[in-house]
Amino acid sequence: MKTNKLFLLIVLLMFTLACSLVGTPSPQPPVDLPASAIVPAADDISLTFTPIPTLTPSAPTNPPPTPILSQLLSMQSTPFNETGNTPSYTITAQIPFLQGSNDARVTAFNTLLNQTVQDQINQFRNDTLSFAPNPPIAAGSSFDMQYSVIGQRGDVWSLKFDISIYVDGAAHPAHYSVTLNYNLQSGTIIYLDQIFFPGSPYLQVVSDTCKAQLAARDIGFDMFSAGADPLPENYQRWNISDAGLTITFDEYQVAPYAAGPQIVVIPFAELQGSINPQSAAGLFIP
Repeated sequence: MKTNKLFLLIVLLMFTLACSLVGTPSPQPPVDLPASAIVPAADDISLTFTPIPTLTPSAPTNPPPTPILSQLLSMQSTPFNETGNTPSYTITAQIPFLQGSNDARVTAFNTLLNQTVQDQINQFRNDTLSFAPNPPIAAGSSFDMQYSVIGQRGDVWSLKFDISIYVDGAAHPAHYSVTLNYNLQSGTIIYLDQIFFPGSPYLQVVSDTCKAQLAARDIGFDMFSAGADPLPENYQRWNISDAGLTITFDEYQVAPYAAGPQIVVIPFAELQGSINPQSAAGLFIP
């Protein structure tokens, strides 16, 4: 029994000694941390909210309109001169052409303009000069051809050629005209029926209006009224202009030579119901 008590006493003394040897851990010196590493208390945190900008979709951008071809162009002309001695004659002319673009449609139109002039010159050489005396009676025969732009809007061009011919020995010169209406955008000639509604009695409407104007002139129209009848051959010389549909009647067609050629302008308002505003003429209709 005494042995057990001694044993417990020894164990107790050893436990006490061990605790004294371990002791209380010595405090460590404080570590200095950078300011950026110090996390503030929750109460000291001030939150800043930066809103994300809302992206507003931009309106669709339409491509710039394609410029009208004719806006790049100007009408010019080249003089043509020719003389001959058997028989004696002179030829003068203006050959119009568009300048400012190498577009194939411009080239085609210029070719047509040149051909229009050359066709009339060839007709004078081949037909009219066959009646000229040789040797000449007076100063010889002559041919002159001039052009004018009657109307132009957008890519629609309306030209008129005035021709004067004199055959040596004749009492007076002769005059006639050629007209050309052209859509440069499509590269096509515009014909009279194409500016009216399909199936409309446009020739009757145009004829009635022309006859009313011509009858009011002191030109002896009664004897030549058939020249204004509603037939296609009577209305081959026409132009589109800002003033309206312009009809040209050559010498002797609706009046004697002394009265000269007659020009009738029909305002578009008088053609309502017949003329098609969606046609080439629509560019000229107010």
